[in-house]
Amino acid sequence: MDAQLLIVGALVLLALAFDFVNGFHDAANSIATVVSTRVLSPARAVAWAAFWNFVAAFLFGTGVAKTVGSGMVNLDVVNFAVIGAGLFGAIAWDLITWYFGLPTSSSHALFGGYAGAAVMKAGFDAIIVSGWTKTLVFIVVAPAIGLAVGLGVMTALYWIFRRTAPRRVDGWFRNLQLVSAAFYSLMHGANDAQKTMGIITGVLVTAGYLATFDVPYWVILSAHAAIGLGTLAGGWRIIHTMGSKITKLQPVSGFAAETGAAVAIYTATALGVGISTTHTITGAIVGVGATRRLSAVRWGVAARIVWAWVMTIPAAATIAALSYWALAALGAE
Repeated sequence: MDAQLLIVGALVLLALAFDFVNGFHDAANSIATVVSTRVLSPARAVAWAAFWNFVAAFLFGTGVAKTVGSGMVNLDVVNFAVIGAGLFGAIAWDLITWYFGLPTSSSHALFGGYAGAAVMKAGFDAIIVSGWTKTLVFIVVAPAIGLAVGLGVMTALYWIFRRTAPRRVDGWFRNLQLVSAAFYSLMHGANDAQKTMGIITGVLVTAGYLATFDVPYWVILSAHAAIGLGTLAGGWRIIHTMGSKITKLQPVSGFAAETGAAVAIYTATALGVGISTTHTITGAIVGVGATRRLSAVRWGVAARIVWAWVMTIPAAATIAALSYWALAALGAE
């Protein structure tokens, strides 16, 4: 078999492995609220989230995939070693943060890994600054939108149902939270799976199998299947952090958090921006917690999470850069 075909096949599998780890790592984002409010059991929650992760394949375009695959790193400097080292850096950082139960961004780990390997190969000229601008802006904007919408939805619900018995409100929102969890998981799949599509399509362009950066349909289905299976596996360490350590959630507040996060992710996906679904849902959870009182949010836990966010891009970039250096030293460029 042709050596290039073997390398391409290995990189596609590595990219899908990252997508699986992404779903596994970010399962907490999709199901932590619906599990912590006891609306669904953990097993049913991951099945519900995985289903909507996959359904997103049929509903959204590939704008985010094009941004990630061809708009952040100059394709002229990309080779198989850059892609492989970038994926390894992202996977390694995801597994490290999963072990410590930290809800960090798989997306930013991928961006950092890809950039770190490219910079090690060709210097900072490898970076397309304009492609990073929206992503870096949304590091701040995405959780802020999630927080603001979550806070706004929760405040509105408190006012609308202020004269309704709490037990009735709880019953209604146990059903409505199934809808908000589905909406959030749909948007999670729509945004995050596209990042892997971008990497795989970049591999195919680099290998000469595609003349232009157009995402094949089999890549779309494969990426959504991988992230759905990863979600089905579930990252239970992070679920505990997201669902109960930041603030105590009820069905109505879980609904508000998921709705706020989904709106923010939809906005970014429509603009073709790859954002952190983790940052977004965390911001929304903090927002709904703050409607009760500021002390209802465990700010120490939130600060620890933010520090992990700050470290993600440089840490994944460093791992990827060292991986590329090792590959280059072995003559595997």
